[in-house]
Amino acid sequence: MRHQKNHTFSHLTFLFLLLLPFTFVIQPLRAQQMYRPERDLGELFVQVQMQRVFPDSKTFPDAVPQAAPQQILEKYRQQKDQPGFNLEAFVLEHFTMPPQPASGFTTDTSLSVTQHIERLWPILTREPGADGGSLIPLPKPYIVPGGRFREIYYWDSFFTMLGLQANHETQLIQHMVDNFTHLINTTGHIPNGNRTYYLSRSQPPFYALMLRILAQQKGHEVLKTYAPALRREYAFWMDGAETVTADAPSHRRVVRLPDGSILNRYWDDQPEPRPESYLEDVELAEQSGRKHEEVYRNIRAAAESGWDFSSRWFADQENLSTIHTTDIIPVDLNALLYHVERTLADMASLEGNKEEANKYEKLAKNRRKALLKYTWSDDAGFFYDYDFVAGKTTDIPTLAAVFPLYFCMAKKKQAAAVAQKLQQDFLKPGGLVTTLNRSGQQWDSPNGWAPLQWMGVQALRNYKHDQLADEVAQRWVEKNEDIFHNTGKLMEKYNVQDMNLQAGGGEYPNQDGFGWTNGVLLKLISLHPELLDMSLQELEKQAQ
Repeated sequence: MRHQKNHTFSHLTFLFLLLLPFTFVIQPLRAQQMYRPERDLGELFVQVQMQRVFPDSKTFPDAVPQAAPQQILEKYRQQKDQPGFNLEAFVLEHFTMPPQPASGFTTDTSLSVTQHIERLWPILTREPGADGGSLIPLPKPYIVPGGRFREIYYWDSFFTMLGLQANHETQLIQHMVDNFTHLINTTGHIPNGNRTYYLSRSQPPFYALMLRILAQQKGHEVLKTYAPALRREYAFWMDGAETVTADAPSHRRVVRLPDGSILNRYWDDQPEPRPESYLEDVELAEQSGRKHEEVYRNIRAAAESGWDFSSRWFADQENLSTIHTTDIIPVDLNALLYHVERTLADMASLEGNKEEANKYEKLAKNRRKALLKYTWSDDAGFFYDYDFVAGKTTDIPTLAAVFPLYFCMAKKKQAAAVAQKLQQDFLKPGGLVTTLNRSGQQWDSPNGWAPLQWMGVQALRNYKHDQLADEVAQRWVEKNEDIFHNTGKLMEKYNVQDMNLQAGGGEYPNQDGFGWTNGVLLKLISLHPELLDMSLQELEKQAQ
Protein backbone atom coordinates (compact mmCIF):
# COMPACT_ATOMS: atom_id res chain seq x y z
CA MET A 1 0.00 0.00 0.00
CA ARG A 2 1.25 3.49 -0.79
CA HIS A 3 2.31 5.70 2.12
CA GLN A 4 0.04 8.73 2.22
CA LYS A 5 1.44 12.12 3.30
CA ASN A 6 -1.98 13.16 4.57
CA HIS A 7 -2.74 11.28 7.80
CA THR A 8 -6.28 12.64 8.20
CA PHE A 9 -8.70 9.73 7.74
CA SER A 10 -12.47 9.87 7.43
CA HIS A 11 -14.57 7.65 9.69
CA LEU A 12 -15.44 5.54 6.64
CA THR A 13 -11.76 5.02 5.77
CA PHE A 14 -11.03 4.05 9.37
CA LEU A 15 -13.85 1.51 9.34
CA PHE A 16 -12.61 0.05 6.04
CA LEU A 17 -9.07 -0.35 7.40
CA LEU A 18 -10.45 -1.90 10.57
CA LEU A 19 -12.38 -4.51 8.62
CA LEU A 20 -9.73 -5.11 5.94
CA PRO A 21 -7.88 -7.91 7.79
CA PHE A 22 -11.14 -9.77 8.30
CA THR A 23 -11.91 -9.52 4.59
CA PHE A 24 -8.71 -11.33 3.71
CA VAL A 25 -9.26 -13.97 6.39
CA ILE A 26 -12.91 -14.70 5.71
CA GLN A 27 -12.82 -14.94 1.92
CA PRO A 28 -10.39 -17.86 1.64
CA LEU A 29 -12.44 -19.76 4.22
CA ARG A 30 -15.42 -19.72 1.85
CA ALA A 31 -13.47 -21.75 -0.68
CA GLN A 32 -12.36 -24.18 2.05
CA GLN A 33 -16.02 -24.79 2.96
CA MET A 34 -16.87 -25.93 -0.56
CA TYR A 35 -17.31 -29.57 -1.50
CA ARG A 36 -14.00 -31.42 -1.25
CA PRO A 37 -14.58 -34.99 -2.49
CA GLU A 38 -11.44 -36.46 -0.92
CA ARG A 39 -12.39 -34.96 2.45
CA ASP A 40 -16.18 -35.13 2.43
CA LEU A 41 -16.60 -38.68 1.10
CA GLY A 42 -14.04 -40.36 3.34
CA GLU A 43 -13.68 -44.09 2.77
CA LEU A 44 -16.18 -44.01 -0.13
CA PHE A 45 -13.78 -41.80 -2.07
CA VAL A 46 -10.83 -44.06 -1.25
CA GLN A 47 -12.65 -47.23 -2.30
CA VAL A 48 -13.92 -45.78 -5.60
CA GLN A 49 -10.41 -44.67 -6.52
CA MET A 50 -8.52 -47.72 -5.25
CA GLN A 51 -10.91 -50.16 -6.96
CA ARG A 52 -10.62 -48.14 -10.19
CA VAL A 53 -14.36 -47.89 -10.68
CA PHE A 54 -13.60 -45.46 -13.50
CA PRO A 55 -10.67 -45.82 -15.92
CA ASP A 56 -9.73 -42.17 -15.42
CA SER A 57 -9.05 -41.23 -11.77
CA LYS A 58 -10.24 -37.68 -12.48
CA THR A 59 -13.81 -38.79 -13.23
CA PHE A 60 -15.02 -39.32 -9.67
CA PRO A 61 -13.58 -36.11 -8.17
CA ASP A 62 -15.40 -34.23 -10.96
CA ALA A 63 -18.71 -36.03 -10.39
CA VAL A 64 -21.48 -34.04 -8.71
CA PRO A 65 -23.16 -35.55 -5.60
CA GLN A 66 -26.96 -35.65 -5.87
CA ALA A 67 -27.39 -35.20 -2.12
CA ALA A 68 -25.31 -33.93 0.80
CA PRO A 69 -21.99 -35.83 0.79
CA GLN A 70 -22.49 -36.89 4.42
CA GLN A 71 -25.85 -38.47 3.56
CA ILE A 72 -24.33 -40.39 0.64
CA LEU A 73 -21.47 -41.53 2.86
CA GLU A 74 -23.91 -42.79 5.52
CA LYS A 75 -25.85 -44.76 2.89
CA TYR A 76 -22.60 -46.27 1.67
CA ARG A 77 -21.67 -47.36 5.19
CA GLN A 78 -25.09 -48.95 5.65
CA GLN A 79 -25.06 -50.80 2.32
CA LYS A 80 -21.43 -51.70 1.61
CA ASP A 81 -21.45 -55.01 3.50
CA GLN A 82 -24.81 -56.18 2.20
CA PRO A 83 -24.89 -59.15 -0.21
CA GLY A 84 -24.74 -58.12 -3.86
CA PHE A 85 -23.56 -54.57 -3.15
CA ASN A 86 -22.13 -53.03 -6.32
CA LEU A 87 -19.89 -50.03 -5.80
CA GLU A 88 -20.15 -48.73 -9.37
CA ALA A 89 -23.95 -48.97 -9.34
CA PHE A 90 -24.03 -47.14 -6.00
CA VAL A 91 -21.88 -44.31 -7.37
CA LEU A 92 -23.93 -43.98 -10.55
CA GLU A 93 -27.10 -43.81 -8.45
CA HIS A 94 -25.86 -41.05 -6.15
CA PHE A 95 -23.62 -38.96 -8.40
CA THR A 96 -24.03 -37.17 -11.70
CA MET A 97 -21.10 -38.03 -13.90
CA PRO A 98 -19.12 -35.15 -15.43
CA PRO A 99 -20.32 -34.07 -18.88
CA GLN A 100 -18.52 -34.97 -22.06
CA PRO A 101 -17.92 -31.58 -23.70
CA ALA A 102 -18.20 -31.07 -27.43
CA SER A 103 -19.81 -34.47 -27.95
CA GLY A 104 -22.01 -33.00 -30.70
CA PHE A 105 -19.22 -31.07 -32.42
CA THR A 106 -18.26 -32.27 -35.89
CA THR A 107 -14.97 -31.24 -37.45
CA ASP A 108 -15.02 -30.01 -41.03
CA THR A 109 -11.52 -30.69 -42.38
CA SER A 110 -12.29 -28.75 -45.55
CA LEU A 111 -11.96 -25.64 -43.42
CA SER A 112 -8.62 -24.08 -42.63
CA VAL A 113 -7.17 -24.78 -39.22
CA THR A 114 -7.74 -21.12 -38.29
CA GLN A 115 -11.43 -21.34 -39.20
CA HIS A 116 -11.66 -24.58 -37.22
CA ILE A 117 -10.26 -22.87 -34.11
CA GLU A 118 -12.68 -19.96 -34.44
CA ARG A 119 -15.53 -22.50 -34.50
CA LEU A 120 -14.05 -24.18 -31.41
CA TRP A 121 -13.98 -21.15 -29.10
CA PRO A 122 -17.71 -21.36 -28.25
CA ILE A 123 -17.41 -25.13 -27.76
CA LEU A 124 -14.60 -24.66 -25.22
CA THR A 125 -16.29 -21.73 -23.46
CA ARG A 126 -18.01 -22.34 -20.12
CA GLU A 127 -20.58 -20.06 -18.54
CA PRO A 128 -20.39 -18.92 -14.89
CA GLY A 129 -21.78 -21.29 -12.27
CA ALA A 130 -22.10 -24.35 -14.50
CA ASP A 131 -21.39 -27.91 -13.30
CA GLY A 132 -21.22 -27.66 -9.48
CA GLY A 133 -19.61 -30.33 -7.33
CA SER A 134 -15.88 -29.73 -6.86
CA LEU A 135 -15.91 -26.93 -9.43
CA ILE A 136 -15.11 -23.50 -7.96
CA PRO A 137 -17.63 -21.11 -9.53
CA LEU A 138 -16.27 -18.15 -11.47
CA PRO A 139 -18.08 -14.86 -12.15
CA LYS A 140 -17.37 -14.60 -15.88
CA PRO A 141 -17.26 -16.95 -18.92
CA TYR A 142 -14.00 -18.81 -19.47
CA ILE A 143 -12.30 -21.28 -21.82
CA VAL A 144 -11.30 -24.79 -20.81
CA PRO A 145 -8.50 -26.75 -22.52
CA GLY A 146 -10.78 -29.58 -23.72
CA GLY A 147 -11.14 -33.33 -23.26
CA ARG A 148 -10.89 -34.46 -19.63
CA PHE A 149 -9.92 -30.94 -18.60
CA ARG A 150 -13.36 -29.51 -17.85
CA GLU A 151 -12.20 -26.49 -15.83
CA ILE A 152 -9.98 -23.47 -16.32
CA TYR A 153 -6.24 -24.04 -15.93
CA TYR A 154 -3.85 -21.34 -14.84
CA TRP A 155 -0.87 -21.32 -17.19
CA ASP A 156 -2.83 -22.87 -20.06
CA SER A 157 -5.00 -19.77 -20.12
CA PHE A 158 -2.21 -17.36 -21.03
CA PHE A 159 -1.50 -19.29 -24.22
CA THR A 160 -5.21 -19.57 -24.96
CA MET A 161 -5.40 -15.78 -24.61
CA LEU A 162 -2.76 -15.38 -27.32
CA GLY A 163 -5.24 -16.94 -29.74
CA LEU A 164 -8.11 -14.85 -28.42
CA GLN A 165 -5.95 -11.79 -28.99
CA ALA A 166 -5.31 -12.87 -32.58
CA ASN A 167 -9.10 -13.19 -33.02
CA HIS A 168 -9.71 -9.79 -31.36
CA GLU A 169 -11.74 -11.42 -28.56
CA THR A 170 -10.89 -8.67 -26.08
CA GLN A 171 -14.04 -9.15 -23.99
CA LEU A 172 -13.27 -12.82 -23.38
CA ILE A 173 -9.67 -11.93 -22.46
CA GLN A 174 -11.11 -9.42 -19.97
CA HIS A 175 -13.43 -12.08 -18.54
CA MET A 176 -10.59 -14.55 -18.03
CA VAL A 177 -8.35 -11.95 -16.35
CA ASP A 178 -11.26 -11.02 -14.07
CA ASN A 179 -11.82 -14.67 -13.20
CA PHE A 180 -8.20 -15.12 -12.15
CA THR A 181 -8.38 -11.89 -10.18
CA HIS A 182 -11.47 -13.27 -8.45
CA LEU A 183 -9.57 -16.44 -7.53
CA ILE A 184 -6.70 -14.42 -6.05
CA ASN A 185 -9.12 -12.34 -4.02
CA THR A 186 -11.13 -15.30 -2.72
CA THR A 187 -8.53 -18.06 -2.27
CA GLY A 188 -5.34 -16.03 -1.82
CA HIS A 189 -3.70 -17.27 -5.03
CA ILE A 190 -4.53 -18.71 -8.44
CA PRO A 191 -5.04 -22.47 -8.01
CA ASN A 192 -3.84 -25.05 -10.54
CA GLY A 193 -7.44 -25.00 -11.83
CA ASN A 194 -10.87 -24.03 -10.52
CA ARG A 195 -11.45 -27.27 -8.64
CA THR A 196 -11.42 -27.52 -4.86
CA TYR A 197 -8.90 -30.37 -5.03
CA TYR A 198 -6.44 -27.98 -6.72
CA LEU A 199 -6.54 -25.36 -3.95
CA SER A 200 -3.30 -26.43 -2.25
CA ARG A 201 -1.15 -25.54 -5.24
CA SER A 202 -0.83 -23.03 -8.06
CA GLN A 203 0.84 -23.26 -11.48
CA PRO A 204 3.58 -21.24 -13.24
CA PRO A 205 2.78 -17.56 -12.47
CA PHE A 206 1.57 -16.23 -15.81
CA TYR A 207 -0.99 -13.77 -14.39
CA ALA A 208 1.33 -10.79 -14.98
CA LEU A 209 1.74 -11.86 -18.61
CA MET A 210 -2.04 -12.06 -18.96
CA LEU A 211 -2.25 -8.49 -17.69
CA ARG A 212 0.26 -7.49 -20.36
CA ILE A 213 -2.02 -8.94 -23.04
CA LEU A 214 -4.97 -7.00 -21.61
CA ALA A 215 -2.85 -3.84 -21.51
CA GLN A 216 -1.97 -4.31 -25.17
CA GLN A 217 -5.69 -4.37 -25.92
CA LYS A 218 -6.88 -1.66 -23.53
CA GLY A 219 -3.88 0.53 -22.78
CA HIS A 220 -1.09 0.52 -20.20
CA GLU A 221 -3.19 2.30 -17.55
CA VAL A 222 -5.31 -0.82 -17.07
CA LEU A 223 -2.42 -2.34 -15.13
CA LYS A 224 -3.25 -0.11 -12.15
CA THR A 225 -6.61 -1.84 -11.77
CA TYR A 226 -4.95 -5.19 -11.15
CA ALA A 227 -1.99 -4.07 -9.05
CA PRO A 228 -3.54 -5.16 -5.71
CA ALA A 229 -4.24 -8.65 -7.07
CA LEU A 230 -0.73 -9.08 -8.51
CA ARG A 231 0.82 -7.91 -5.24
CA ARG A 232 -1.25 -10.51 -3.45
CA GLU A 233 -0.20 -13.28 -5.83
CA TYR A 234 3.44 -12.26 -5.39
CA ALA A 235 3.00 -12.46 -1.60
CA PHE A 236 1.73 -16.04 -2.02
CA TRP A 237 4.89 -17.07 -3.90
CA MET A 238 7.19 -15.15 -1.53
CA ASP A 239 5.68 -16.33 1.76
CA GLY A 240 8.59 -16.94 4.14
CA ALA A 241 11.14 -14.77 2.32
CA GLU A 242 11.64 -12.67 5.45
CA THR A 243 12.11 -15.62 7.80
CA VAL A 244 14.37 -18.10 5.99
CA THR A 245 17.89 -18.35 7.39
CA ALA A 246 21.18 -20.10 6.64
CA ASP A 247 20.17 -22.85 9.09
CA ALA A 248 16.58 -23.07 7.82
CA PRO A 249 16.95 -22.01 4.16
CA SER A 250 13.57 -23.06 2.77
CA HIS A 251 9.94 -22.35 3.54
CA ARG A 252 7.10 -23.31 1.25
CA ARG A 253 8.04 -21.85 -2.18
CA VAL A 254 11.01 -19.76 -1.03
CA VAL A 255 14.68 -20.79 -0.81
CA ARG A 256 17.59 -18.84 0.63
CA LEU A 257 20.86 -19.53 -1.17
CA PRO A 258 24.30 -19.54 0.55
CA ASP A 259 25.03 -15.95 -0.52
CA GLY A 260 21.71 -14.75 0.93
CA SER A 261 19.91 -14.59 -2.43
CA ILE A 262 16.23 -15.55 -2.50
CA LEU A 263 14.91 -17.77 -5.28
CA ASN A 264 11.81 -19.94 -5.59
CA ARG A 265 10.75 -23.55 -6.00
CA TYR A 266 7.47 -25.39 -6.56
CA TRP A 267 5.58 -26.70 -3.55
CA ASP A 268 2.25 -28.06 -2.30
CA ASP A 269 1.00 -27.78 1.26
CA GLN A 270 -0.74 -31.17 1.33
CA PRO A 271 1.54 -34.25 1.29
CA GLU A 272 -1.28 -36.60 0.28
CA PRO A 273 -2.27 -38.47 -2.89
CA ARG A 274 -3.76 -36.15 -5.50
CA PRO A 275 -7.53 -36.79 -5.60
CA GLU A 276 -7.51 -36.71 -9.42
CA SER A 277 -4.69 -39.30 -9.56
CA TYR A 278 -5.28 -41.06 -6.24
CA LEU A 279 -4.57 -44.67 -7.17
CA GLU A 280 -1.54 -43.74 -9.29
CA ASP A 281 0.02 -41.78 -6.41
CA VAL A 282 -0.64 -44.48 -3.80
CA GLU A 283 0.90 -47.16 -6.01
CA LEU A 284 3.93 -44.98 -6.76
CA ALA A 285 4.54 -44.23 -3.07
CA GLU A 286 4.27 -47.91 -2.14
CA GLN A 287 6.76 -49.08 -4.75
CA SER A 288 9.21 -46.18 -4.23
CA GLY A 289 10.63 -47.40 -0.91
CA ARG A 290 10.50 -43.81 0.33
CA LYS A 291 8.36 -42.06 2.93
CA HIS A 292 4.94 -41.73 1.35
CA GLU A 293 4.47 -38.11 2.37
CA GLU A 294 7.79 -37.22 0.75
CA VAL A 295 6.68 -38.77 -2.55
CA TYR A 296 3.26 -37.11 -2.44
CA ARG A 297 4.77 -33.68 -1.73
CA ASN A 298 7.17 -33.93 -4.66
CA ILE A 299 4.52 -35.29 -7.02
CA ARG A 300 2.22 -32.39 -6.16
CA ALA A 301 5.04 -29.86 -6.50
CA ALA A 302 5.72 -31.18 -9.99
CA ALA A 303 2.02 -30.81 -10.76
CA GLU A 304 2.31 -27.16 -9.72
CA SER A 305 5.14 -26.78 -12.24
CA GLY A 306 2.84 -27.77 -15.11
CA TRP A 307 5.52 -30.26 -16.21
CA ASP A 308 3.77 -33.32 -14.81
CA PHE A 309 5.80 -35.30 -15.34
CA SER A 310 9.35 -34.88 -16.61
CA SER A 311 12.74 -36.40 -15.94
CA ARG A 312 13.92 -32.89 -15.01
CA TRP A 313 12.43 -33.67 -11.58
CA PHE A 314 13.92 -37.18 -11.20
CA ALA A 315 17.07 -37.88 -9.19
CA ASP A 316 18.02 -40.72 -11.57
CA GLN A 317 16.54 -39.03 -14.69
CA GLU A 318 14.56 -42.21 -15.40
CA ASN A 319 12.09 -43.19 -12.70
CA LEU A 320 9.17 -41.21 -11.32
CA SER A 321 9.76 -42.87 -7.94
CA THR A 322 12.95 -40.78 -7.53
CA ILE A 323 11.11 -37.48 -7.95
CA HIS A 324 12.56 -34.65 -5.83
CA THR A 325 10.91 -31.50 -7.18
CA THR A 326 11.12 -29.58 -3.89
CA ASP A 327 14.94 -29.79 -3.93
CA ILE A 328 15.04 -27.95 -7.25
CA ILE A 329 15.08 -24.23 -8.07
CA PRO A 330 13.54 -24.15 -11.57
CA VAL A 331 14.97 -21.71 -14.07
CA ASP A 332 11.56 -21.04 -15.69
CA LEU A 333 9.75 -20.31 -12.42
CA ASN A 334 12.32 -17.73 -11.39
CA ALA A 335 12.29 -16.07 -14.80
CA LEU A 336 8.51 -15.75 -14.50
CA LEU A 337 8.81 -14.23 -11.01
CA TYR A 338 11.40 -11.79 -12.34
CA HIS A 339 8.72 -10.63 -14.78
CA VAL A 340 6.21 -10.36 -11.92
CA GLU A 341 8.62 -8.10 -10.05
CA ARG A 342 9.21 -5.97 -13.15
CA THR A 343 5.44 -5.68 -13.68
CA LEU A 344 4.90 -4.67 -10.05
CA ALA A 345 7.55 -1.98 -10.53
CA ASP A 346 5.69 -0.71 -13.62
CA MET A 347 2.42 -0.67 -11.70
CA ALA A 348 3.98 1.29 -8.85
CA SER A 349 5.35 3.82 -11.35
CA LEU A 350 1.91 4.21 -12.88
CA GLU A 351 0.55 4.86 -9.38
CA GLY A 352 3.22 7.49 -8.82
CA ASN A 353 4.88 5.50 -6.04
CA LYS A 354 8.57 5.84 -6.85
CA GLU A 355 9.70 4.22 -3.59
CA GLU A 356 7.73 1.04 -4.27
CA ALA A 357 8.81 0.99 -7.92
CA ASN A 358 12.45 1.10 -6.81
CA LYS A 359 11.82 -1.71 -4.32
CA TYR A 360 10.48 -4.07 -6.98
CA GLU A 361 13.16 -3.06 -9.48
CA LYS A 362 15.79 -3.98 -6.90
CA LEU A 363 14.10 -7.31 -6.22
CA ALA A 364 14.04 -8.06 -9.95
CA LYS A 365 17.70 -7.05 -10.32
CA ASN A 366 18.71 -9.30 -7.43
CA ARG A 367 16.72 -12.22 -8.83
CA ARG A 368 18.34 -11.86 -12.24
CA LYS A 369 21.79 -11.77 -10.68
CA ALA A 370 21.04 -14.90 -8.62
CA LEU A 371 19.50 -16.77 -11.53
CA LEU A 372 22.50 -16.10 -13.77
CA LYS A 373 24.84 -17.14 -10.97
CA TYR A 374 23.14 -20.38 -9.95
CA THR A 375 21.50 -21.72 -13.12
CA TRP A 376 23.95 -20.79 -15.90
CA SER A 377 26.62 -23.33 -16.88
CA ASP A 378 29.63 -21.87 -18.69
CA ASP A 379 30.83 -25.35 -19.58
CA ALA A 380 27.56 -26.39 -21.23
CA GLY A 381 26.55 -22.96 -22.49
CA PHE A 382 23.04 -23.56 -21.14
CA PHE A 383 20.64 -22.77 -18.31
CA TYR A 384 19.88 -25.66 -15.94
CA ASP A 385 17.68 -26.04 -12.89
CA TYR A 386 19.60 -25.74 -9.60
CA ASP A 387 19.48 -28.45 -6.93
CA PHE A 388 19.94 -26.39 -3.77
CA VAL A 389 20.17 -29.49 -1.55
CA ALA A 390 23.04 -30.92 -3.61
CA GLY A 391 24.47 -27.43 -4.17
CA LYS A 392 24.84 -27.79 -7.94
CA THR A 393 22.93 -27.61 -11.22
CA THR A 394 20.99 -30.67 -12.30
CA ASP A 395 22.69 -30.64 -15.74
CA ILE A 396 19.47 -31.92 -17.35
CA PRO A 397 18.88 -30.04 -20.64
CA THR A 398 15.26 -28.87 -21.01
CA LEU A 399 13.35 -26.15 -22.84
CA ALA A 400 12.98 -24.33 -19.53
CA ALA A 401 16.30 -22.77 -20.56
CA VAL A 402 14.51 -20.44 -23.01
CA PHE A 403 12.69 -18.55 -20.24
CA PRO A 404 15.60 -16.24 -19.29
CA LEU A 405 15.80 -15.30 -22.99
CA TYR A 406 12.03 -14.73 -23.21
CA PHE A 407 12.30 -12.16 -20.41
CA CYS A 408 15.59 -10.69 -21.70
CA MET A 409 17.50 -11.73 -18.59
CA ALA A 410 20.31 -13.51 -20.43
CA LYS A 411 23.47 -11.88 -21.72
CA LYS A 412 23.96 -11.90 -25.50
CA LYS A 413 26.70 -14.55 -25.37
CA GLN A 414 24.49 -16.75 -23.19
CA ALA A 415 21.56 -16.34 -25.57
CA ALA A 416 23.77 -17.25 -28.53
CA ALA A 417 24.95 -20.41 -26.75
CA VAL A 418 21.36 -21.40 -25.89
CA ALA A 419 20.28 -20.81 -29.49
CA GLN A 420 23.13 -23.00 -30.73
CA LYS A 421 22.11 -25.85 -28.42
CA LEU A 422 18.46 -25.52 -29.44
CA GLN A 423 19.42 -25.83 -33.10
CA GLN A 424 21.85 -28.66 -32.50
CA ASP A 425 19.93 -30.80 -29.99
CA PHE A 426 16.31 -29.68 -29.58
CA LEU A 427 15.14 -28.84 -33.09
CA LYS A 428 13.23 -31.78 -34.58
CA PRO A 429 11.08 -32.16 -37.72
CA GLY A 430 7.96 -31.00 -35.84
CA GLY A 431 9.44 -28.25 -33.68
CA LEU A 432 11.33 -28.12 -30.39
CA VAL A 433 11.43 -31.27 -28.25
CA THR A 434 10.81 -30.72 -24.52
CA THR A 435 13.86 -32.57 -23.20
CA LEU A 436 16.49 -34.86 -24.72
CA ASN A 437 15.54 -37.81 -22.51
CA ARG A 438 13.06 -40.58 -23.41
CA SER A 439 11.71 -41.47 -19.98
CA GLY A 440 8.17 -42.40 -21.03
CA GLN A 441 6.86 -39.25 -19.33
CA GLN A 442 4.83 -36.78 -21.37
CA TRP A 443 7.09 -33.77 -20.65
CA ASP A 444 10.09 -35.51 -22.17
CA SER A 445 11.28 -36.57 -25.62
CA PRO A 446 9.81 -37.10 -28.19
CA ASN A 447 7.00 -34.73 -27.24
CA GLY A 448 6.63 -31.06 -28.06
CA TRP A 449 4.17 -28.69 -26.39
CA ALA A 450 2.60 -25.48 -27.69
CA PRO A 451 3.53 -23.26 -24.72
CA LEU A 452 7.21 -24.14 -25.00
CA GLN A 453 7.22 -23.52 -28.77
CA TRP A 454 5.84 -20.03 -28.15
CA MET A 455 8.34 -19.27 -25.39
CA GLY A 456 11.18 -20.63 -27.54
CA VAL A 457 10.24 -18.71 -30.68
CA GLN A 458 9.84 -15.41 -28.85
CA ALA A 459 13.00 -16.01 -26.80
CA LEU A 460 15.01 -16.44 -29.98
CA ARG A 461 13.48 -13.32 -31.55
CA ASN A 462 14.43 -11.24 -28.50
CA TYR A 463 18.10 -11.87 -29.30
CA LYS A 464 17.76 -11.57 -33.12
CA HIS A 465 18.04 -15.30 -33.83
CA ASP A 466 15.20 -14.81 -36.30
CA GLN A 467 16.11 -17.52 -38.78
CA LEU A 468 16.01 -20.23 -36.13
CA ALA A 469 12.81 -18.76 -34.67
CA ASP A 470 11.18 -18.87 -38.11
CA GLU A 471 12.27 -22.47 -38.58
CA VAL A 472 10.79 -23.55 -35.23
CA ALA A 473 7.52 -21.73 -35.94
CA GLN A 474 7.22 -23.18 -39.43
CA ARG A 475 7.88 -26.75 -38.34
CA TRP A 476 5.43 -26.50 -35.44
CA VAL A 477 2.65 -24.97 -37.54
CA GLU A 478 3.10 -27.59 -40.27
CA LYS A 479 2.95 -30.37 -37.68
CA ASN A 480 -0.30 -28.96 -36.25
CA GLU A 481 -1.84 -28.54 -39.69
CA ASP A 482 -0.86 -32.03 -40.87
CA ILE A 483 -2.42 -33.68 -37.82
CA PHE A 484 -5.54 -31.54 -38.19
CA HIS A 485 -6.09 -32.43 -41.83
CA ASN A 486 -5.44 -36.13 -41.14
CA THR A 487 -7.52 -36.45 -37.96
CA GLY A 488 -9.71 -33.35 -37.65
CA LYS A 489 -8.14 -32.63 -34.24
CA LEU A 490 -5.74 -30.27 -32.54
CA MET A 491 -3.93 -32.12 -29.77
CA GLU A 492 -2.65 -31.32 -26.31
CA LYS A 493 0.90 -32.30 -27.35
CA TYR A 494 2.69 -33.70 -30.41
CA ASN A 495 5.45 -36.15 -31.21
CA VAL A 496 7.87 -33.73 -32.88
CA GLN A 497 10.54 -36.33 -33.57
CA ASP A 498 8.63 -38.95 -35.57
CA MET A 499 6.11 -37.23 -37.84
CA ASN A 500 4.13 -40.45 -38.27
CA LEU A 501 3.51 -41.15 -34.57
CA GLN A 502 1.25 -39.53 -31.98
CA ALA A 503 2.56 -38.15 -28.71
CA GLY A 504 2.29 -40.41 -25.69
CA GLY A 505 3.39 -40.90 -22.10
CA GLY A 506 1.84 -39.64 -18.90
CA GLU A 507 -1.12 -40.66 -16.77
CA TYR A 508 -3.86 -40.25 -19.40
CA PRO A 509 -4.36 -40.50 -23.19
CA ASN A 510 -3.45 -37.56 -25.42
CA GLN A 511 -6.31 -35.05 -25.28
CA ASP A 512 -7.82 -33.08 -28.11
CA GLY A 513 -9.42 -29.65 -28.05
CA PHE A 514 -7.10 -27.99 -27.23
CA GLY A 515 -6.89 -24.57 -25.60
CA TRP A 516 -3.21 -23.70 -25.63
CA THR A 517 -2.50 -25.48 -28.91
CA ASN A 518 -5.25 -23.41 -30.55
CA GLY A 519 -3.99 -20.19 -29.00
CA VAL A 520 -0.34 -20.56 -29.94
CA LEU A 521 -1.18 -21.74 -33.46
CA LEU A 522 -3.46 -18.77 -34.15
CA LYS A 523 -0.94 -16.30 -32.71
CA LEU A 524 1.95 -17.68 -34.75
CA ILE A 525 -0.11 -17.55 -37.94
CA SER A 526 -1.36 -14.03 -37.18
CA LEU A 527 2.23 -12.82 -36.75
CA HIS A 528 3.47 -14.74 -39.77
CA PRO A 529 0.72 -15.02 -42.41
CA GLU A 530 3.09 -16.96 -44.64
CA LEU A 531 2.54 -19.90 -42.26
CA LEU A 532 -1.19 -19.94 -43.07
CA ASP A 533 -2.30 -23.42 -44.02
CA MET A 534 -2.89 -24.35 -47.65
CA SER A 535 -6.61 -25.04 -47.31
CA LEU A 536 -7.35 -21.39 -46.47
CA GLN A 537 -5.11 -20.19 -49.29
CA GLU A 538 -7.03 -22.39 -51.68
CA LEU A 539 -10.34 -21.00 -50.42
CA GLU A 540 -9.08 -17.46 -50.85
CA LYS A 541 -8.03 -18.22 -54.46
CA GLN A 542 -11.48 -19.62 -55.20
CA ALA A 543 -13.08 -16.46 -53.82
CA GLN A 544 -11.06 -14.17 -56.12
